[in-house]
Amino acid sequence: MQRRDHRLALNGLAFHLTEWGDPNAWPVLMLHGIRGYAETFAGVAAALQPGFRVIAFDQRGRGETDWDPKHDYYTDAYVADVEALVAQLGLQRFDLLGHSMGGINAIVYAARHPQRLGRLVIEDAGPGAFETSDGATRIRKELATTPTAFADWDEATAFMRALRPTVTEEARQQRLQNMLKPLEGGGFTWRYDHAGIVATRLNPDPARKVDLATHVEQLRCETLVVRGGRSDYLQPAMVAHMQALNPRIAAVEIPDAGHYIHDDQPALFAEAVTAFLKRPDGAASDPIRP
Repeated sequence: MQRRDHRLALNGLAFHLTEWGDPNAWPVLMLHGIRGYAETFAGVAAALQPGFRVIAFDQRGRGETDWDPKHDYYTDAYVADVEALVAQLGLQRFDLLGHSMGGINAIVYAARHPQRLGRLVIEDAGPGAFETSDGATRIRKELATTPTAFADWDEATAFMRALRPTVTEEARQQRLQNMLKPLEGGGFTWRYDHAGIVATRLNPDPARKVDLATHVEQLRCETLVVRGGRSDYLQPAMVAHMQALNPRIAAVEIPDAGHYIHDDQPALFAEAVTAFLKRPDGAASDPIRP
């Protein structure tokens, strides 16, 4: 599978971008979660081949992308980054996939730019999940109690194993490889801006909160919501609420998967996403869709 890595300047920060597949194929942009990174989508990118140009980037403060010196880790900033990326890449129409925080960003972007979107996939995100779910409480606790550094790789592995007990060891090691960096004096610390992200997530500016339900109502593209069957974040009632808000939303539940569906059940997640994105289009507006 072809892979290409780039550095792009967007909104005053240097971003790391990864692409897989034919650069002339139908584009799919993927947005990771709060502590994620572009490489997390390598599996689903492989499953979509041939026929798709999969684009993912380390969002601000994560991976190999610059940290924001002002700790501007809010939805409007993330969406502005997507807008700048789309403009710089010259994407006219594309599909969009987002997990958790990336799902929130994807919903807001899609509502604001209906002319750009072919199809939208939301992985375990929706109105209410960010604010009131058990998963949101868990994530806040994790952020507040996560160590800032580890003495060695084994200590970091043990931490990740306790944090994500249901994912494969391969998935855990991929996370650590993309989330940690060595310290000069030995040991490892986080590659992402842990302090800045924690400050924004635990003590947010109320004026910058997003009314996600309104954006769900405004969606104009075919949308698939993928929920983990044992997710503590997006609840079945929340999915039903999204479908009541907008008849364009279809939903699928992946059994034996938590909030991190693409890690817990990678094959089933890729199957659901591939079936949705490769489904024949009812209109002639997307002539190069595979």
